Amino acid sequence: MQILLVVPSQDPATGNWVTAHRFRDGLESRGHKVSFVEVALDSADFGSLRKAARQADAALLLHAYRSGRPWLEAGLAETLPFGVLMTGTDINFGMDDSAQAAVIDQVLQRAAAIFIQSRQAVGALEKRAPRLIGRLRYLAPGVSLGHSTYDLRQKQGVGADEVVFLCPAGIRPVKGVLGLLGLFDRVASCRRGFRVLFCGPVLARGYARRFEAALAHRPWARYLGVIPPEAMAAAMRGADVVLNNSRAEGLSNALMEAAALGVPILARDIEGNADVVVPGCNGLLYGDVKSFCHHSLELIDSPELRRRLSRPSSVPLTERSAEIDGLEAFFRSL
Repeated sequence: MQILLVVPSQDPATGNWVTAHRFRDGLESRGHKVSFVEVALDSADFGSLRKAARQADAALLLHAYRSGRPWLEAGLAETLPFGVLMTGTDINFGMDDSAQAAVIDQVLQRAAAIFIQSRQAVGALEKRAPRLIGRLRYLAPGVSLGHSTYDLRQKQGVGADEVVFLCPAGIRPVKGVLGLLGLFDRVASCRRGFRVLFCGPVLARGYARRFEAALAHRPWARYLGVIPPEAMAAAMRGADVVLNNSRAEGLSNALMEAAALGVPILARDIEGNADVVVPGCNGLLYGDVKSFCHHSLELIDSPELRRRLSRPSSVPLTERSAEIDGLEAFFRSL
């Protein structure tokens, strides 16, 4: 089949693009032809999108609003069968936003299937919108690990005894990177010998300026810019703990990769994160400032705890993933 993936116009290191490349590689390994088209909300030029749609047998939209609105405006919702992958932003913010809700509703009503990669989010959406139950599909997540080298500790001059916390996340409010600095202030008041490193694309410039200003007063924290997706696995191997302080998630590719690599995770206890982190097995979850500080100090103080949480999960790589089985079954059904 000729399959079209419709992806929002974003930095190629964002989760949408990482997912899109994983989908493409998996589907092409099964003999399908896959093409991308990038769409922007601020553009009314749908020529490339319409041309790509004419050459495809079916499409998958990654992001119900940011890919869905251009899809509707280009008049393609009735001309080509399509599915949609719901993101955490769609579910946790877009469906309640007055500017996005009507568009998301139209996209979901016209989609042949609605994919979600968090079991908890599937259950929540079934309760919230029972009219969608017949087309809601849990898509088991896959992982594709890059093979480029990246010596995190050497690049940052980190000592052998220092504990490195790595937060791979786009720099925008929902990811809570500014909040993490405030949380680690409490840890820094009673411990030394740790670093907090951030990497990811800038997706909200005003927020990024405040973040960079806050970093200037914290010698134990640093922003590394964008680490290429193909080097993220190597960077994570250099960390002692992978962080996630998001207010909302669909399913974090970074946490899935950390789980597959066996790097301990410290993450906020929310839908999506709780799909990945098994407390006491591959990481720890926190629900408030007190539990965050408790777990952070435990991880700094106890190499044994970090070793105990370093258990690679059984998440299969893309080539063998149920993720691609689910997508392929959908496209073949069309």
